Amino acid sequence: MTASSENLFTTTPTAPLGIIAMNSVTELGGMINSYLVDWARAAGHDVDTFLIEAECPRFSSGDAKGLIKSTVRGKDLFIIVDVGNYNIKYNYFGNINSMSPDDHYQDLKRIIQAASGKAHRVNVIMPILYGGRQHRRSYRESLDCACALQELEAMGVTNIVTFDAHDPRMQNAVPLMGFDNVMPTYQVLKTLLREVKGIQYTKDKFMIVSPDEGALNRNMYYASVLGVDMGMFYKRRDYSTVVNGRNPIVAHEYLGNPVEGKDIFVADDIISSGESMLDLAYSLKEKKAGRIFTYATYAIFTNGLESFDKAYKDGIIDGVLGTNLTYRTPELLSREWFHEVDVSKYISYFIEAINHDVSISSILDPHAKIEALLEKYGMRSK
Repeated sequence: MTASSENLFTTTPTAPLGIIAMNSVTELGGMINSYLVDWARAAGHDVDTFLIEAECPRFSSGDAKGLIKSTVRGKDLFIIVDVGNYNIKYNYFGNINSMSPDDHYQDLKRIIQAASGKAHRVNVIMPILYGGRQHRRSYRESLDCACALQELEAMGVTNIVTFDAHDPRMQNAVPLMGFDNVMPTYQVLKTLLREVKGIQYTKDKFMIVSPDEGALNRNMYYASVLGVDMGMFYKRRDYSTVVNGRNPIVAHEYLGNPVEGKDIFVADDIISSGESMLDLAYSLKEKKAGRIFTYATYAIFTNGLESFDKAYKDGIIDGVLGTNLTYRTPELLSREWFHEVDVSKYISYFIEAINHDVSISSILDPHAKIEALLEKYGMRSK
């Protein structure tokens, strides 16, 4: 940011700040609130919390309602929700159900309704975009994310902040609404340097590899700011068959410079089952790559952790990085090979900048911070 956090609190905000952290993000919401309270106090404001208590209680029939427990009148309201948190459960006809993205999205709309138009402005921070993986239409298919964005706009939402959208072109559905797609590049590079010994972001020792053509842009950015080479894989698919709604991958074909002896970094938006990421790692090891580190903004591991445990034990994978933007199981957090990237301070900057109507361009492009990081670790000349 061009101005310090403390200095921003000396300017006049758009309206008094209020934060509603849905039950899917209570930990992350508390961390964000802590930063904002500290900055406000440093600027001379007597603030205990910006959090506003809210809930969506359910009847045993499954019906629910949104309930905000204190006033939001005149507030610049930020609602934070993790639609991917499957660890939140509710009672449905005596059965314990895990909340799906659909349930989280409905609860978000309930809280917006409960605000009853009294807030000065409603902003939504939704790290995983609801329905975002279905980003384009082939044949007769729904476009849930585009419809959801239009629905939120119709409900009075002014700004949406998301992280590493599967396809940022989703914002085309709401061209008149504020939409920020944020990439935590600096936080990822900083975490890798801090937690992994011997990492050198230099051309002779480090290389970026894109897992497919869809992830090319994010990996090109890493390669560009670090000044290292980049290779890529493309997925050869069997278009004659469909399995679970998708054409199965036949092989991952590598294109690019030799990876022999270099530490490899592979970035993607999501690790779902993780099968593709492991296929890439095994292929890179066959090409005599050095250490392999993979990163996904959302490391959800839908098929469990056993295959990654084996790959780590066998020396195929040396580390996996993932953010705290979505639910991580205690089992994942306990793994030696997993490195968590904390993005709470980054979100706090965003909330503060939007609340004070300050330009966020320097937050979206962290190039200067990355250069300072590389200089600190002796990878750039002063």
